[in-house]
Amino acid sequence: MRPAILHARDLAGCEHRLALDVSHPQLAADRPRTAEAVRRTEAANSHRDRVRDLLRAMHSDQPPGTFVIIGPERTSERVAATLRACADGASWIWNATLPTDVDGGRRGHSELLARVGDGYLPVIVVNHRVSYPAKVRRDLTPDATPFLTSPLWGWLPTHDPYRTGRNHRRDQMRLAHLTQMLLDLGLAPSGDESRLLGGSIGLDADCIVVHRTGTLLREYREVFTRRQAVASGDVLTAARRVSECRSCPWWPRCEPELVQRRDVSLVASGNQADLLVESGVTTIDQLARHRGPAPQSWPSNIAFDDAVSTAIAWLADIPLIRRVEEPQVRRADVEVDVDMESYGEDGAYMWGTLLTDRVESDRPVIYRAFVTWQPLPTRDEARSFAEFWTWLMAERAGAHAQGKTFAAYCYSQQAENRWLRSTVDRFADADGIPPRADVEDFIASDEWVDIYEAVGANFVCPQGKGLKRIAPVAGFTWRDAEAGGAASMDWYKRAVGLDGVDVDLSQRDRLLEYNEDDVRATKVLREWMVEPAARALPLRDDLLAFRQSGSDSRTTASDSHAHRA
Repeated sequence: MRPAILHARDLAGCEHRLALDVSHPQLAADRPRTAEAVRRTEAANSHRDRVRDLLRAMHSDQPPGTFVIIGPERTSERVAATLRACADGASWIWNATLPTDVDGGRRGHSELLARVGDGYLPVIVVNHRVSYPAKVRRDLTPDATPFLTSPLWGWLPTHDPYRTGRNHRRDQMRLAHLTQMLLDLGLAPSGDESRLLGGSIGLDADCIVVHRTGTLLREYREVFTRRQAVASGDVLTAARRVSECRSCPWWPRCEPELVQRRDVSLVASGNQADLLVESGVTTIDQLARHRGPAPQSWPSNIAFDDAVSTAIAWLADIPLIRRVEEPQVRRADVEVDVDMESYGEDGAYMWGTLLTDRVESDRPVIYRAFVTWQPLPTRDEARSFAEFWTWLMAERAGAHAQGKTFAAYCYSQQAENRWLRSTVDRFADADGIPPRADVEDFIASDEWVDIYEAVGANFVCPQGKGLKRIAPVAGFTWRDAEAGGAASMDWYKRAVGLDGVDVDLSQRDRLLEYNEDDVRATKVLREWMVEPAARALPLRDDLLAFRQSGSDSRTTASDSHAHRA
């Protein structure tokens, strides 16, 4: 029996998804793609096209045959063209497609093959970051492993003290997969296979990050062997909730199964669920009644009592649990709620604000958006950001001048902070753009408040901490039933006419309404947190105290909730 044909994407992530894909091939082929999946594919293809054009321009003055582009013909034609280019000794081969290894069970393509010595190394192009700026390292000892990069125009791996790599397992497995295929075809450079290299070009497309793929081959082969066993049915899998479930097309099938057996992964993240299962805790009921210590190797930064109380809350259908008697959040005389909207990695096109003056009660609560409708990427992003920053700092200074306290709020500052920093770095020479130091000072100040962090400090959140999950508990409802990050990407595409789509001005109104609802949701949530309604939620310590070995956890939790109310 021939092995299943595995692509590199089959080597990372959920094993149960692979088992379902292989055992139900027609369902897998016929299932509709989500709008988010389509958007990610389009963004990745657009990025690859930009990188291809950049590399082609770099090699435009080279002799014919130096940089070969394999066309979009049928797979068999691309394979034949790739092998001809290899035989001709092309220095670079774009859109390389390797022949499917039916006996070995491998299929793969590489955006780029780079000729090194007498063979080829894979270089993949991915739509995420593969490196970050790093503090310069001058203290590397001889036995340290330096971070290597190569310029885009040639394969010249060099120690790069200015960057640090991002550990992305899917990229590593894909490079090892392609390296193994090149080895099997006799197309890899000769010599010690443990010294083989590969590369990745990420979102910034400013260099090739060099990977030591040869050292990954042993782990890759072990993973490949196991995944083949999963595909053949020799290794049985079962549904469990992991991070990729959010975008998995099999989730509607897996979720009811998990709920029916009250699987512990519904209330514990992947690694935590693994530790619980290893200790014999497989169901939510068992976790809710657990009275012993945390499993060995339980993360020290995660309270085990949170896991137990989350299980109790899931059984009793309690949306939030108080950590503290009196939930607290920083308040100020002048308050500004802020929400940013970005389009993928192309930029931040909108900064929405909601201004509240708690001292001057007759001053209306005002929503204002600073936006560019020029399709990203565009330098007009600098103009809209500069207007936002100037306005925000003017409100801050005005509050201080009147002896009032000031605070600006966001929900999960990681996204806002990223675009605050990125925008001033990319447009440092534009009018109105502040120095990076000013932005850093503001981010570090106690006047920039993350409500996401405040929610985590005050509550245990059994259903997650996303704004769309938490704000409804405080009574807030979005006007658009489809409101969400994925949907807003499609609205933006139509709002500005991306990819040849006709401009639909109504989608601009839709985005403005969505952004306004997000900042209003943040305001409603942070105000509700200190109201009596929030204090009526069950206290975590009370839920834990009501645990009784052998009792029904749903009844126990409900009694505790009723007792507190």
